[in-house]
Amino acid sequence: MKKILLLLCVVSLLATSCKTSGQEGKKEVSKEIDTVQFKYSASTALDYLSSDELKGRDTGSEEIDEAASYIEKAFKSFGVQPYFETYRDSFKLKEVDGFNVVGVLKSSKTNANLKPLVIGAHYDHIGIIEPVETDSIANGANDNASGTVAVLELAKFLANQDLERDVIFALFSAEEKGLVGSRHLAEKMKSQEVEPYVVFNIEMLGVQMKDKDYRAYVTGYETSNLAEVFNSYYEGEDQFLGFLPQAAQYGLFKRSDNYPFFEVFNVPAQTICTFDFTNYEYYHHVNDEFEELDVDAYLKLLEDLKPGMLQLINSEENTVKLN
Repeated sequence: MKKILLLLCVVSLLATSCKTSGQEGKKEVSKEIDTVQFKYSASTALDYLSSDELKGRDTGSEEIDEAASYIEKAFKSFGVQPYFETYRDSFKLKEVDGFNVVGVLKSSKTNANLKPLVIGAHYDHIGIIEPVETDSIANGANDNASGTVAVLELAKFLANQDLERDVIFALFSAEEKGLVGSRHLAEKMKSQEVEPYVVFNIEMLGVQMKDKDYRAYVTGYETSNLAEVFNSYYEGEDQFLGFLPQAAQYGLFKRSDNYPFFEVFNVPAQTICTFDFTNYEYYHHVNDEFEELDVDAYLKLLEDLKPGMLQLINSEENTVKLN
């Protein structure tokens, strides 16, 4: 009887081992196929990242993990390399595991005087909130899937350019929890003695401003000459970056992921945005959805942003300075 039981156990273990091995192999192959088959466009990325499927991308949720995986696949498809050992830059927020997604395009040039430029946005949002007419998902299309996709679009564009300096692309988590992810990355870069030239952060570009002579505003307008320098690169009839009084009134300079870098490094670190408190009523609301955005105008804004970013990156002097 013991021999029979032993034989049955051995057979069972072998079967389990074979099954597990086969499943692991299949999983790995599927993962690689998913990467190979990954198709990206700005509009589909914006739609997916703000979909009900991702349940508002709350830090620590399974859904923000899916959003991070999407960003990683996009970076990989563009040729953007992980900035650290992997794309994920992990941190702890009380009992919650959070992670930024950080990639880099390395310059082939050898000018050691040119510090890296950071392009960033937060990809988290506030998740599930009090329902409005049975809808409880705060999708975060404008806040901040629009900023996230802007970073992806710039990464895709810049991957095909000759760059004079390294460009770090940082998608921050836990912005909605108090700028936790960006502070973590700023302090980590400081500990590694990597000082950025400029931190160009992006928030809420999905709805355009009206009756302004500029396309987007920059927070902390008076802290540096970033707007002046960027506008000198822009060939449109209006200015690209301008001053919004409400941004100063509500202290927006200190309320987004630019600010930890300003505190840690004392370098130009600012956020661009088109939400002006009059043009979108769905801030932190369940109706902040893809369908509420002016997608065509948003995509046009991103196209007009790209040439100026390239010139900002490829300036052989540190033209952007603190005032």
